[in-house]
Amino acid sequence: MARALREMLFLVGVIEDVHLLTPRMRRVRLSGPALKGLAWTPGQQVRVHVTDMFAARTWLRGAIGDVLRTYSIWAADADAGTLDLVVFDHEGDSPGNAWARGATPGQEVTFSRPQGDFVVRPGGYHLFAGDETASVAFGPMLGEIPAATPVYGVAEAGAAEDHLPLPRDLVRVERTGQDVPSAALLEAVQALDLPGEPGVAYLAGEARTLQAVRRHLVAERGWPRRSVVTKPFWTPGKRGMD
Repeated sequence: MARALREMLFLVGVIEDVHLLTPRMRRVRLSGPALKGLAWTPGQQVRVHVTDMFAARTWLRGAIGDVLRTYSIWAADADAGTLDLVVFDHEGDSPGNAWARGATPGQEVTFSRPQGDFVVRPGGYHLFAGDETASVAFGPMLGEIPAATPVYGVAEAGAAEDHLPLPRDLVRVERTGQDVPSAALLEAVQALDLPGEPGVAYLAGEARTLQAVRRHLVAERGWPRRSVVTKPFWTPGKRGMD
């Protein structure tokens, strides 16, 4: 009964492969019949059941808030029926970290259909700024932008080896310490030599850092608010902000 309800309401796949892309970024590849022909738009995400929503112990412990975690889609192949998620290890023993560290081939995973509107918008040029969590969404979004369209931006990481490979060149910076908001990301965006007219900006990652970058673009560079799209993924003490 629980399985039938799960398959009616959600997608169910099996972990095909787990691979470290960087020391703190783990790619989890899901596969299965439910993923055949699955439509998605680069930048979208899925909500993964990192604990069993249908288990009695979840409700008895009052742990329903620990069930879902949101992960951006890194890649998908509708013909092969595969979906790649990349999970950043924030350290600690959160439900999301525990799920990702324990992910093994053959394990069944329940998750939502792709969702979200953090996707590429029409614009003369595009600006990207965010940390490691943002780079997971940025990768496929950058791949959607025609090669002739200018792209600017900054990708931040805790260390040089933590940067994900991206299809367009962004300025790479590493933060020092755990300061929030991140001065390194803000200063790098302030230093960008952008065209005189606003483009479309995509800001993602730590919430307070995004607010600081957004203020810079709107208050100091004169960008309209509607031209700055933000997607907060986390802030200290809180992960999975959807």
